[in-house]
Amino acid sequence: MQPFWTFTGDEWTEVDRKRVLNDIISTMFNRKFMEELFKPQELYSKKALRTVYERLAHASIMKLNQASMDKLYDLMTMAFKYQVLLCPRPKDVLLVTFNHLDTIKGFIQDSPTILQQVDETFRQLTEIYGGLSAGEFQLIRQTLLIFFQDLHIRVSMFLKDKVQNNNGRFVLPVSGPVPWGTEVPGLIRMFNNKGEEVKRIEFKHGGNYVPAPKEGSFELYGDRVLKLGTNMYSVNRPVETHMSGSSKNLASRTQESIAPNPLAKEELNFLARLMGGMEIKKPSGPEPGFRLNLFTTDEEEEQAALTRPEELSYEVINIQATQDQQRSEELARIMGEFEIMEQPRLSTSKGDDLLAMMDEL
Repeated sequence: MQPFWTFTGDEWTEVDRKRVLNDIISTMFNRKFMEELFKPQELYSKKALRTVYERLAHASIMKLNQASMDKLYDLMTMAFKYQVLLCPRPKDVLLVTFNHLDTIKGFIQDSPTILQQVDETFRQLTEIYGGLSAGEFQLIRQTLLIFFQDLHIRVSMFLKDKVQNNNGRFVLPVSGPVPWGTEVPGLIRMFNNKGEEVKRIEFKHGGNYVPAPKEGSFELYGDRVLKLGTNMYSVNRPVETHMSGSSKNLASRTQESIAPNPLAKEELNFLARLMGGMEIKKPSGPEPGFRLNLFTTDEEEEQAALTRPEELSYEVINIQATQDQQRSEELARIMGEFEIMEQPRLSTSKGDDLLAMMDEL
């Protein structure tokens, strides 16, 4: 099988795999970071989301070049869009999130401190969103879909499963379980002005629907029933992303100005505070770190970098995060919580490449 991920640098070992996962997950569920995310606020812009994503991806010894980061980001956004779009009912967006958390917890069973961070996030999600009405969940779902509506990037895995068309748009299923609490289509009931049923008409819906077996569990431990948000890589196969022609044209029409503006800088300054003003530095000392390449060959990577639409490239904006002593001290305190303790490298046999790690995601 042709690998989706290629690894360059030191050989990938099981210890390295666990360390990278622990570093990224620990940073993602950092208490201060979660507190900021759960505060009532406007939806982030696409550039702000990309900034957060890059900082999280580089929170460990693993490093990605620009072309590989573009590919990984495209896959992440399209996979999430697919999950939100195919939710049987609006409230199932929460079940999708719980499936994400359940999978993450499976990677950190031997790290009780990080596991506690994830469980605390689950508790906050349940407390804030567990009591929302169906209408409020529909608003959340619609907001997310509007955010991703202009993205039509083709993913080979979706194309092979025939859940995505060549134009990058997803295919809605006409079979399978109906949403919990609803009936299989095919019957029209008519009522009089007294609320009494007076007539029934059956019709052919053209699908193959079945009743939902049961409602997914919203408890900390339970059967979610819904499979959206679980492991996409249960079957090993290469995954590629391609920008459809319509997406390229649309991106050209909706291109955002890459020139820094006060509002963008203010938003990124907020993200700098949120992420602790952490600066990505080159590893020093005996450990050179890892370079991650998501392409099969160097030539393919160079070609992807050349063909990437300019409007989808992200220019780095320098952020001044040390304007005064008080702010510097606050950032230093938050950065202290983000520090990753160096672990001694163990001598192990040459193990799985990055594909083995991502196959578990």
